[in-house]
Amino acid sequence: MTLWAIVPVKPLRRGKSRLASTLSEEERTELNRSLLQNTLKTFGNLKEVEEVLVISRDPQALAIARQYGARTVREDGQPELNTALKRATVIAQVYATRGVLVLPADLPLVTREDVLTLIERAGEPPAVVIAPDRHGTGTNALLISPAGLIEYDFGENSFQRHCQRAKEAGARLEIVNLPTLGLDLDLPEDLELVRKFELVKTP
Repeated sequence: MTLWAIVPVKPLRRGKSRLASTLSEEERTELNRSLLQNTLKTFGNLKEVEEVLVISRDPQALAIARQYGARTVREDGQPELNTALKRATVIAQVYATRGVLVLPADLPLVTREDVLTLIERAGEPPAVVIAPDRHGTGTNALLISPAGLIEYDFGENSFQRHCQRAKEAGARLEIVNLPTLGLDLDLPEDLELVRKFELVKTP
């Protein structure tokens, strides 16, 4: 299945504000830059992903995206995430893509194998593949095939809402629980979990 990946990115200097007690603004900016670069590298040379589309209102984030060969969409003002994703999906649909994979740029442990797992689980459309966060409440990755099959409903407790939308659309629902996809960086405790995971991987 050929699809487009959509990567929403908050302004690098303003993202991860809940880590302010642990990291300075400069450190958070560098963290956000590193997270975006890691996400873009994850998609590198994946034939299953036709295009990567980064959507942000931060010119610096968009410039980084273009360095990695991604398409970009500049958002004006302060758009709501679901509205921004809908706009990006409309662009993808113009090119007749079979599906879209929404992958936020704040998953520090995401791997190419994770992306391939999501795609493999999608199989034939109509299908919705969801990777919940480690608490089982949020949505850390969302693959929709065909594109536009369900409305985006990101926000608090979005996992159950996305599951419900998939069922209402008559789509096959696949849930992918992976530690690497389940951990998004929001709180200081998440940073500690990343460090512990990296220590486990170190020989």
